[in-house]
Amino acid sequence: MDTLPLGFRLKGQPCLVVGGGDIALRKVSLLLRAGGIVTLVAPEVLPALRAQVEAAGGTVHLRPYTSDDIADQTLVISATDDEALNAAVSQACQARRIPVNVVDAPALCTVIFPAIVDRSPLLIGISSNGVSPVLARILRGKIESMIPAAYGRLAQLLGEFRTLAKQTFPDTSSRRAFWEAQLEGPMPDLVFSGRDDEARSHLQQAFAAPQKQQAGEVYLVGAGPGDPDLLTFKALRLMQQADVIVYDRLVSAPILDLCRRDADRIYVGKARAEHAVPQEGINALLVRLAQEGKRVCRLKGGDPFIFGRGGEEIEELAAAGISFQVVPGITAASGCAAYAGIPLTHRNYAQSVRFVTGHLKDGTPDLPWAELVHPNQTLVLYMGLVSLGPIREQLLAHGLTPSTPVAMISKGTTPQQQVITGTLENIVEKLAGQPLPAPTLIIVGEVVQLRDQLNWFSPAPVTHERD
Repeated sequence: MDTLPLGFRLKGQPCLVVGGGDIALRKVSLLLRAGGIVTLVAPEVLPALRAQVEAAGGTVHLRPYTSDDIADQTLVISATDDEALNAAVSQACQARRIPVNVVDAPALCTVIFPAIVDRSPLLIGISSNGVSPVLARILRGKIESMIPAAYGRLAQLLGEFRTLAKQTFPDTSSRRAFWEAQLEGPMPDLVFSGRDDEARSHLQQAFAAPQKQQAGEVYLVGAGPGDPDLLTFKALRLMQQADVIVYDRLVSAPILDLCRRDADRIYVGKARAEHAVPQEGINALLVRLAQEGKRVCRLKGGDPFIFGRGGEEIEELAAAGISFQVVPGITAASGCAAYAGIPLTHRNYAQSVRFVTGHLKDGTPDLPWAELVHPNQTLVLYMGLVSLGPIREQLLAHGLTPSTPVAMISKGTTPQQQVITGTLENIVEKLAGQPLPAPTLIIVGEVVQLRDQLNWFSPAPVTHERD
């Protein structure tokens, strides 16, 4: 995030605009809508622009800009086609720490104007940080069509009850739960249909009715293998309404960014032989948080019921009488194989697929090897990176040929995805020459040879880390 979106309260504040053309006209209109007092400086000014500024009580100076013009200004906008003048305005403002926007010159700006969806008092800003204003405007158009104008009246109505809400629900959690219940009920539709008085009465009755203690609940959510676009709609909805996010090591940063911003976050990640919180502790934590009345999102990489120990966690919840929901996710085998261009089944190569874990509870890859070497079967091994050598030896000993294709997919579906392909004969040596970070998925079978012709995913370069 290169800039921090903030609301700028300009009502009654002095604002300077340098420039007198069409671009200045657009910026002045925004400033006046926000209640700013505009001073306009330019040798020539459009008549419509001058009339607009003066009608709003502002001042127009028909002369060139001087550095003294920025004195005592709350915000300065330079909207000219003179690059040297724009740079001078920016430099003078930054020297005095006055917020400045230079139109079409992001490098000279300390503040960026977003594309705005105005449903006052509800405002939505879309910014590309000056990289692509046209894209921001297109997105604004899409959002405009999704947000009825009545949302502004709904926000205004809710504002009428804000003080009463604080008095009725002193703690933030219960107040949030109340508002979410109202906004997910029939009240908004009353506003959208023009029945504001009925909506107001509905809220008054809701505040007057006895309030029950919110019951806690746990959402066991599969976050998929890493690409946030692979989340289900239900997963995203629950992630954004949970009070607490309990997440593990395999949940990617972009997916965490989609969780509710003000939710508490608790990391319980587990790596090989290194557990931030033991599984028994995680189980107890989920029960305790739910018993406190919290809505808890237990966010797991992949699918919670495929080597995710989700079954163990909901056993504890069920035993404690805690309500829970399970949201399946795209498991690593499916997501990583698809993004590596490897179909797990193909009628010419494999008619079945087997998922196994290369790291069992006692730390050994003690698997039913004879069942895993059937012809026309794809074998997918989770958590087998450290045990790759012993796994290879066992597969060869039980009948697979040295030429059997193997793929290793590290951080699949993410911009950091890496894939190494080889055979059982050479894959260990290839890995030694090109070590892969965990998590890494291993695919063994003839379908791997299809990667050369079916690979479609090119990981995008990572430009910056996200918080």
